[in-house]
Amino acid sequence: MYLFGYIRPKIPELKVREYDQYKSIYCSLCRHMGKLYGKASRFMLSYDSTFLVLMMLGLADECTPFYSSKCVFNPLKKCSFCTSGDEHFQFAAALTVMLAYQKVCDDIEDSGFFGKIKAYFILPLVAGANKKAVKKYPDLKQTITETIGMQTQVEKQENCCIDSCAEPTAQMLSKVFGMIYSNRPIMVRILQNFGYYLGKWIYMIDAADDLEKDIKERAFNPFALRFQLTKESTLEEIQQVKVYCNESLNAVLSQIIGSFNLMQVNHFVPIIQNIILEGLPTMQKELLFKKENHNVGSV
Repeated sequence: MYLFGYIRPKIPELKVREYDQYKSIYCSLCRHMGKLYGKASRFMLSYDSTFLVLMMLGLADECTPFYSSKCVFNPLKKCSFCTSGDEHFQFAAALTVMLAYQKVCDDIEDSGFFGKIKAYFILPLVAGANKKAVKKYPDLKQTITETIGMQTQVEKQENCCIDSCAEPTAQMLSKVFGMIYSNRPIMVRILQNFGYYLGKWIYMIDAADDLEKDIKERAFNPFALRFQLTKESTLEEIQQVKVYCNESLNAVLSQIIGSFNLMQVNHFVPIIQNIILEGLPTMQKELLFKKENHNVGSV
């Protein structure tokens, strides 16, 4: 349910102008987070929150112009920033801060000794920002709180299935995407469906990415549970599960694409298409078969 940075473009396939626009949106969100929640909040920025802003700007009636100014991290460097869409950036910034705060709280509860120490050190940096974000977007906070409770209940169930485990994150992003466009009920339903399957994809790709680590640490993982993987499982058995993961993710990805094709996106269409049609599949291959790809490249 957190923003892991899995939703990113396949940069080599973007035109120079498109890549510059994407960077401008990323830099604009970075600037807004710093202004709203302090400089430390910029380290919470992710590709996932950038995609949320990109979708909101793409659905807007008017396209935001860009202007050039100094980079907030490197004053000697020039960056492009959006001149409009402040409400979109504020919404994405608040969601990013709330999820980052929740991640720190979960690390305090679930991590080992050194993980807890690290989380306690970070907590003061995000607590104030979270309080400010919650005050501005209480409905968003309520959605996240409900998701946490649902996730906890699901993972306590015996023999819980993968779909059940992914449901809380799917429901959360369904509600989030439903909040960003309220002018037409049909579009809201399409966005809710899009967010639902995107949330499901994020949960599943994260679980697949953490498969070996979770097996080693005996941590909860729906794929390891489904196929009864343990420390004694062979590499071949784990690889077979990863093939299953990829097939499951492809099925969810087809639903994401189907929902996107029903939308009327007004701006940044090539960038959004790049992320959905090329970025997500590429991310699957890199995370699930990276060892395989490394071996092929080293022959």
